[in-house]
Amino acid sequence: MLNVVYYPVSAILWLWHQVFAFLLGDSSAVGWALSIVLLVFTLRALLLRPAIAQFRSMARMSAIAPQIAAIRKRYAGDRQRQIAETSALQREHGVSLLGGCLPALLQVPVFLGLNHVLRAFTQHPHQPNYVFPLPEVHSYLDATLFGAHLGDAIVTLGLVGASSGHATWTWGVAPVAIPLMIIAAVATHVTARLSAAPGGDAAAQSPSASVVRWLSWWLFPLGVLVFGAALPVGLLIYWVSNNVWTLVQQRLVLARMAAVAGQADRAEAQPVRPPPPRPGQKPLRHKRRRS
Repeated sequence: MLNVVYYPVSAILWLWHQVFAFLLGDSSAVGWALSIVLLVFTLRALLLRPAIAQFRSMARMSAIAPQIAAIRKRYAGDRQRQIAETSALQREHGVSLLGGCLPALLQVPVFLGLNHVLRAFTQHPHQPNYVFPLPEVHSYLDATLFGAHLGDAIVTLGLVGASSGHATWTWGVAPVAIPLMIIAAVATHVTARLSAAPGGDAAAQSPSASVVRWLSWWLFPLGVLVFGAALPVGLLIYWVSNNVWTLVQQRLVLARMAAVAGQADRAEAQPVRPPPPRPGQKPLRHKRRRS
C-alpha cells in the first residue's frame, strides 16, 4: 500500500545518486550522503508553499489569541458556544488549523518511506531495491563514511525471526552517528523555539501550550539523542538535513514576514496626501478662517 510513497522517494534518491556517481564515483559515501541531502532539499522545496501558508496561519493565530482568550472567558460555561465562536473568528481571519499542520503531516510518510528504502538496502542485499538495480544496492552497502557504512546503526534491534529480542551493537558507527545525533537534537530544539508563539500571547501562557512547549523543546530533542542510536547513518543524515532546512526556512520566512509587517505599519503611519491636480486644473487653496 505504501509503494506509492516508496517508489517516488526511491526514484528521487536514485536521480541524485546518478549525478554524484558521475562526479564522485558510484560507491562514494560522500556521493550517497549528498544524494540523501538533495533528496531532502527537493522534497522540502516542493512543500515550500504549504510551509509559508503554515507560518502565515501561525502569525494570524498569534494575532487573534487575545480574542480567543476573551471568548473562552465570556462563554466559560458553554463549551459548544466557545467552539462555534472560535471557529467563526478563525474563518474571519483566514486561520486554517489543517493548513498549519499540513507540512508536518506530509513529512511523516516521506520519513517513513526513506527509512524503509534505506533499510531495504541492508535487509535485502541480494535483490533490487525499488528503482535501484542490484549493482547500486551493492554500491550503497560498500560505501563507508569515515569507516561507517551508511546502512549501519549503533544498535540494531532484532524484532522478528530468530534474532527477536536481541540487540546488535556496532560501535564503529559511533564516531559518525553520535555527532549527527547531537546536531539533529540541537537543530530540533532551536527549530521548536523559533516555532513557538510569542511569550506575551495569551495562548502561549495556557497550561496546554506549556506542555506542548516542554515536549517540543526538550523531550523531542532528547528522544533524538536516545533513539537516534537505532537509526542508520543514512537516516541520521536525512534528519540533520531536514532540520537544517527547517531552521533556515524559518529564519528567512519570519524575517520576510516581519519586513512586510513593518512596511505595512509605516504605510499606515504616513499621512494621506491629496492627489496632484490634473493638467490645466488650478491647485486648490484652503481658505483661511476668519478670526
